[in-house]
Amino acid sequence: MVLATLRLLREQWIRAKYERNEFEFIEKQEPYSAGYREGFLWKRGRDNGQFLSRKFVLSEREGALKYFNKQDARDPKAVMKIETLNATFQPAKIGNPCGLQITYLKDNSTRNIFVYHSDAKEMVDWFNAIRAARFHYLQVAFPGASDEELVPKLTRNFMKEGFMEKTGPKHTEGFKKRWFTMDDRRLMYFKDPLDAYARGEVFIGSKENSYTVLAGLPASTQGYHWNHGITIVTPDRKFLFACETEAEQRDWIAAFQRVINRPMRPQEYAVEAHFKHKP
Repeated sequence: MVLATLRLLREQWIRAKYERNEFEFIEKQEPYSAGYREGFLWKRGRDNGQFLSRKFVLSEREGALKYFNKQDARDPKAVMKIETLNATFQPAKIGNPCGLQITYLKDNSTRNIFVYHSDAKEMVDWFNAIRAARFHYLQVAFPGASDEELVPKLTRNFMKEGFMEKTGPKHTEGFKKRWFTMDDRRLMYFKDPLDAYARGEVFIGSKENSYTVLAGLPASTQGYHWNHGITIVTPDRKFLFACETEAEQRDWIAAFQRVINRPMRPQEYAVEAHFKHKP
């Protein structure tokens, strides 16, 4: 994800400088910070998986990114608040070199939207417009913060993604293969990588709050599963996962450990308190 994003942004930076001469002629530069953007993107359908052209509108005044199923529709199909909006390039997952995954919170659960555009510049312009809108929102939300503090919060790549197996809360259910996405302290699992909604979400807190990660599974674990287990211990229960390879197990444990070792910020306690886990 990180390399894909950097590659696409670097390519458009080069084209902007040497093909479109945007560095020489300021009037040619895209007004990312204008506070409004409107256009059409190919969006993946939630149920049928088909990509259809949809109208998108980003408005800082309304504090939201919206999309419409029909060009002349008055009411949007979805309203994504800039407060929880994130965007990350996902060409391999989406199957398009300009594929962008947009996420936002709906009723405290993560909603995924997958879009692309045939023109790489158009897609990068949308990405930068989202980042600009996020920057202006954060300037208001955190008036004392410096630009250096705000820039890392504009958009983020997922810490890790991949398949693991999981069992239910009783630890007697069979293990099922699921696609996992770790978005900072949110660990989400999906039946398919392109699902709109997660089957469940797990909050990963800090070691100071009794969260730990262990290699392996309890001896009492039942059912067939991959050989390389991981146990996440939270104040409420244990979550059991299994990886196909030892290398994947190490990578996941390292990702979990990075989050657990980091003290929780005040706003993360609020997220933990209101977190909804779907078994």
